[in-house]
Amino acid sequence: MAATGKSLANLLAQTSLDDHDEILKAANAAIKKSKADLVAQHAKAVALLKLDRFEDAVKLFEDTPAAQERARFEYAYALYKSGSAGKAVEIVEGHDSSRAMKHVLAQAAYRSENFEQAANVYKQLSSQHVQAEEYDIRINSGAVDAQLEWAGLGDLAQKKKPTREDLDVFETAYNAACGSISRGEFAQGEVCLRRAKDLCNALTDLSEAEKKAEILPITVQQIYVLTQLGRLEEAEQLLTSVPFSEIKELSTRYIAQVNSIAASREHSNPYLSHRLFHSSPKPPKTDHHFTFQTNLLRQNEYVMDLLSQKVTGVAHSTFKVVSNSRAPTTSPSVNTAAVLNTAAHARNLTEKAALKEILPLLEKRPNDIGLLLTITQLYILTNNHFAAAHLLESLFKRLEQSRSSYDLDVRYAPGLVATLVSLYAFQGRYSHSKTELAKAASYWRHKSKTTSKALMTAAGTALLESQNKESLKSAGEIFGALFEQDETDRAAIAGLVAAFSLTDPSKLSPELVDSLPQASRLISDIDATALEDAGVPALAASTLAQPESKKRSAEKATIGKPHKIRKSRQPKDFNPNKKMDPERWLPMRDRSYYKPKGKKGKRKMEGLTQGGPVADEKAAENKPAPGSGGGGGGQKKKKGKGKGGKW
Repeated sequence: MAATGKSLANLLAQTSLDDHDEILKAANAAIKKSKADLVAQHAKAVALLKLDRFEDAVKLFEDTPAAQERARFEYAYALYKSGSAGKAVEIVEGHDSSRAMKHVLAQAAYRSENFEQAANVYKQLSSQHVQAEEYDIRINSGAVDAQLEWAGLGDLAQKKKPTREDLDVFETAYNAACGSISRGEFAQGEVCLRRAKDLCNALTDLSEAEKKAEILPITVQQIYVLTQLGRLEEAEQLLTSVPFSEIKELSTRYIAQVNSIAASREHSNPYLSHRLFHSSPKPPKTDHHFTFQTNLLRQNEYVMDLLSQKVTGVAHSTFKVVSNSRAPTTSPSVNTAAVLNTAAHARNLTEKAALKEILPLLEKRPNDIGLLLTITQLYILTNNHFAAAHLLESLFKRLEQSRSSYDLDVRYAPGLVATLVSLYAFQGRYSHSKTELAKAASYWRHKSKTTSKALMTAAGTALLESQNKESLKSAGEIFGALFEQDETDRAAIAGLVAAFSLTDPSKLSPELVDSLPQASRLISDIDATALEDAGVPALAASTLAQPESKKRSAEKATIGKPHKIRKSRQPKDFNPNKKMDPERWLPMRDRSYYKPKGKKGKRKMEGLTQGGPVADEKAAENKPAPGSGGGGGGQKKKKGKGKGGKW
């Protein structure tokens, strides 16, 4: 065995690094003599990796368990390249002390969609400065930031806006564009994509074929952005320049063909679009889509089926997804399937007619979040906001009563809380909004350190509007936690200063206050004179000099010609030249000029006056005279049974 290892080492020393076929032949010959030769097994594995035969390398390691421990790096890399990124992460974890292992771990974590782990590994790699790797780490970190945004973990992203250095190279410019698109900033994304194409075309070390291969994915992304911006003519024109067959990555080609249906006005026939959609090539395991892409593509498939009147099939397939999942859930794929299942049951009906069809489903699936949100939206469309809020309140009450940790996570999900708070705000129920936000913030503060920044900021802001000391204290704690996570967060700093200034000013450090922008800087570009000239109302001098307003007479207030009375409506003694009494519709006693006659009439009039003293005529007549002792003078009339005491 020692001789075999020595002969193989001599052979490897004599061969060139590019002659991997010869190395593989020599390794196979050595293994044929001794299958336990780990040196030969290791050499064969490296040769297979160099020849891009990743599945053969994985099979080699699985057939030889001893080689897995000897060549752990090569085994993990083979798993990653063969499409088993999750298993590669398991192999590397705990053995990532070397820099090479960390690189494999970061890439495998990224491909297995553990973006938080990938971001942490790249932070470690960037902290240990290696100039030769700086460029690659910057590119990969930008890709991780974009995926964190798409996965709903944008708070963990290192960059929120493209920097100048990101727009110096086409790879970083493309990743900056993806980051902008993931945040919904399509205009900024389109600018970055144009910059990436220009930088790629300007490269001198790439051939025209290589440039074309790099620009095609950028163009596919640009078509999507133009569609989202509503610039359909530009998207359709750009679409004609894309040769789908030349896109090497099948995952990108599949997305390009699907998006071409949405961007092109030629595919108006749903049946032809359905056929084109299903004719797109499916990518292999090594080039599969990310989860958020898969969910959108599946959603598009269901929509195409609905447009093609395949309602029963959509209802059946989506119900399988919903019934095989736990309810309630915040999973986008499950809830999207529930929404499309609801659409299939509605059968193209809208608003009240659709509600009539799908409300019976809620009795069978009361905790189906997708179904419940669809009904909420239909209630809003029919202006029944109270019913929409009551629906969410009932769900929250059920989930609170279950006391399950999983159910409580759903109950305080930021999206659901935001929906109910928006309904409260529309109805003017601001106290309910503050209470709901405070409860959600309190739950997540005690539940997890990584909470929704938007939810916590909204809750803290709402609590600051209260005059309650406990609420102000809670607001300070919320903004304090946000400040600990990110000391450059201006919203957290402003909230913290506002809370401490009301509760405990001694906690305000000068550095914290000075970190906020000065008021003079914020209003430096505001021209008060220009605002007044633009239409800001101002009090006239005559108004200030004469505080008492002048009443306009009825004659001056009359606009237009007087109404002409038809002859059939005119009384016999009608005189058109005589002015009619404007109070003729009122009873005589209610008219302004009515004057009662006699003592009884005047006394009665005083009793009828609103707010005036009420005089009982009989009581006045039977009232005992002064000095008579008040013995049993006038007898009061008894109240009837069951009367009196009620307003």
